[in-house]
Amino acid sequence: MSDLATKRGAVPAAKKALFLVFHIGSERYALKATEVAEVLPRLPLKPLAHAPLWVAGIFAHRGAMVPVIDLSALTFGTPAQARTSTRLVLVNYKPEPWLDARWLGLILEQATETLRCDPAEFKPYGLDNPQAPYLGPVREDALGLMQWIGVADLLTDEVRALLFAAGPSL
Repeated sequence: MSDLATKRGAVPAAKKALFLVFHIGSERYALKATEVAEVLPRLPLKPLAHAPLWVAGIFAHRGAMVPVIDLSALTFGTPAQARTSTRLVLVNYKPEPWLDARWLGLILEQATETLRCDPAEFKPYGLDNPQAPYLGPVREDALGLMQWIGVADLLTDEVRALLFAAGPSL
């Protein structure tokens, strides 16, 4: 049987997706790479008065003002450690399908690895956590559990209105 015939008769491989892996403390998390616009070094930010503590500030990037949140501070109340591997990751934030995408910066620790796997490997963990709807399903591997972060669910309506009150979308 020729290689072509073998390929045609084979069951298609599971669709794999690329994820950016990062840490909050000693725990591993992942963002789907299609939601990542750019990975930058940690940059100086302008703080925003009266914003929640996990809103790290804003910075100018390619003519746009980009709000930045510290995912460690949002999730566990402790700011991300200033490591050489701490990155400012720009994501395409689109909370609703009918809204235009906006850049949102995330401060992420140890954001230096990627993982390619079938998204179906992430399984529900059985806890309904309305305070953190962005905490998605988990995946187990030899290093333990990794949790998928849902970018669209990161901000409440109130914080989204504060951070994106005006200005153009992407």
